[in-house]
Amino acid sequence: MMRNLEGIIISGVGGLYSVRSDGGEIFPCRAKGAFRRRGLSPLVGDRVSVRPPEAGGKEYFIEEIFERKNSLIRPPMANLETLFVTFAPKNPEPSTLYLDKLLSIAVFNHITPVVVITKADISEELAEAYAGIYRKAGFPVFISSSENGSGVQALKEYIVSLKGICAFAGASGVGKSTLMNALFPSLALDTGVLSEKIARGKHTTRSVTLYPMTELMEGVAPDAYVADTPGFSMLDFIEFDFYTVEDLPHCFPEFEPYLSACRYTDCSHTKESASDCAIAAAVANGEIARERHESYLSIYADLIGKRPWKKK
Repeated sequence: MMRNLEGIIISGVGGLYSVRSDGGEIFPCRAKGAFRRRGLSPLVGDRVSVRPPEAGGKEYFIEEIFERKNSLIRPPMANLETLFVTFAPKNPEPSTLYLDKLLSIAVFNHITPVVVITKADISEELAEAYAGIYRKAGFPVFISSSENGSGVQALKEYIVSLKGICAFAGASGVGKSTLMNALFPSLALDTGVLSEKIARGKHTTRSVTLYPMTELMEGVAPDAYVADTPGFSMLDFIEFDFYTVEDLPHCFPEFEPYLSACRYTDCSHTKESASDCAIAAAVANGEIARERHESYLSIYADLIGKRPWKKK
């Protein structure tokens, strides 16, 4: 009897999954029916155990899903380690609320968020201003331009140091695909999956796909993958349960030093005065960026009226 194989799910469509074994082979697999009965679905990014076909058979079956570090609703994937949140300083004008929603979801799920400002050649002054907001919040920040190549090498060097799965998120038109072309030329040439024209399609639905980084860059860890991930634009906090209003303050890392210093233990950090709320005082003193607090207020307003939920 053949031993089970172990590997990672790199894609999945319509109940059929592609699993890349630790030896680099790719197997088409189906999931055991027991997962459905338990209300559990395999996700791209899952580490799994796969049963090879019986004698004379052809089908591989996923028999076990190993413990997840995290799992996301939109896009549906597991075990993301690093999220590169990309935006341009203008053309299109960035929404700090959209960016802060992405960053807060990453923080909540123990994903390392990295801010990447693209198209810096359009306005170096604005790029630096936005960089200041997110550096003050404690995030790694890279300023880049695919037009003149500035900042791309520094980002490559950062990516080479990564382990696990990384993904890039950003609104249409910010130059995310152009940046990824610069970072991973063979990926774009071989697959064409990074076309912004495709990504902008109104009714386009694409699944998450992982690509082994060892095939794209030199010197990377053998377990490093980059994800092509549609769906990060679905950030409706009323429709989807990303986290609760109680979790919210902890999803803004720069708030942490002040949370125990508020006058009242049930402080919401929304309407309280600076004399009572340490967060409000830090905003007034410029220690916390006003733009970040405004995003906090907007997300709080979405979450405060929601019913309690249980995290699966």
